[in-house]
Amino acid sequence: MGVLGRFMVGVTKCMPRFFVAGVARRYVAGKDISNAVSVMKKLSAEGACFTIDVLGEEISNLEEAQFFIDEYDRVLDAIVENNLDANLSIKPTAFGLLIDEKKAYENIERLLRNASEHDIFVRLDMEDHRVTQPTIDIVIAMHAKGLRNVGTVLQSRLFRTTSDIDSICDQLGGYADFRICKGVYLEHESISHTDYKPIVDALNQHVNQILDRGAYAAIASHDLPIIEHALDALKTRGMGPDLEDPRSDSANPRLGKGPGYEFQMLLGVRGNIRRRLAKAGHRTRIYIPYGERWYEYSMRRLDENPDVAMHITKSIFMPWTNRR
Repeated sequence: MGVLGRFMVGVTKCMPRFFVAGVARRYVAGKDISNAVSVMKKLSAEGACFTIDVLGEEISNLEEAQFFIDEYDRVLDAIVENNLDANLSIKPTAFGLLIDEKKAYENIERLLRNASEHDIFVRLDMEDHRVTQPTIDIVIAMHAKGLRNVGTVLQSRLFRTTSDIDSICDQLGGYADFRICKGVYLEHESISHTDYKPIVDALNQHVNQILDRGAYAAIASHDLPIIEHALDALKTRGMGPDLEDPRSDSANPRLGKGPGYEFQMLLGVRGNIRRRLAKAGHRTRIYIPYGERWYEYSMRRLDENPDVAMHITKSIFMPWTNRR
C-alpha cells in the first residue's frame, strides 16, 4: 500500500461513523436484503451475477446463529422472488462452528437443502487458520450426503492450499468447486506467505492446479497479473466464453455457473475490469455484502486490502471515478 493509501486509511478510521458510511456505500450494498436486491437489479444490466453475504462472522452463543439462519432464508426467498442470478456466501463460524460443531453442521445442512430446492449454490467463506480444516470437512461431509451445491474458498497465501486442492479433488472429483483468492486474513509467516509476489505466484499456480484437476475455478482477484495469467491459462486449456468445458473429469454442466470457471470481484472494486471481462463473454460474479455489521466489514477491508484503500482515495479526490 502506498503512502497516500496508508494516510487515507488512517484518516478514514478516525472519522465519525456517518463519514465512514458514505465511503462504505461503494463497497456494501446496504443494511438489509431490500438494499442488496436493488443493487443487484441495477448491476444485472452489466451482465453480472452475484454471491450474497450477510455481514457478520464469529458468534458468542448459538442464539446468535438463529439470526443468520433466518436471514439467509430471507435471502433465498428474495433470490427466487426477484429471479436473480445469485448464490450464497456464508461464514461457518456465524452458524456456530466454533461453539458447537454438531449444531453448526445441522444449521448449514438445513440451509443447503433449502438452497438445493431452488438450484442455488452455497459458498463456504474461508476464515482464519483455526477453521481451515473444519470448513473443508463440512464441504466433504455435505457432498457425502448428496448435497453437491456447496464449495469452499481457499486462500493462496496459506502454505497448505496446494495440498488442500489435491485432497479435496481426490475426494470430490470433478464436483470440487473452489473460490481461489489471495486471502484477507493476515496469518503468521510460519503458515503463510506474507509478501505480495509470493502470494500472487502461489495464486497463479493454484489456478493452474484447479483447472488441471477438473474442478470449478472461481478466480477471485482484482490483480491484473492474476487476471492476465488466468486468461492465458484458460486459453492454453481450450477454455473460454462460448466454449464447452473440454475437461473430461469436470462435472459439466453446472447450473448457474460458467464453463468450468468464472471471475469474481468485490462490490465497488475494479468495476471497469469486471465490465471488460463480461463484455468479452466471461462469466463475472460480484460479491454483495450487506447487513448491520457494515462498519466492522469496512474496517477489516481497510486494514487488509490495499485496493480498497486506493479506491477510497480516488472516490474522495476524484469522485467522477466512483462507479461500481
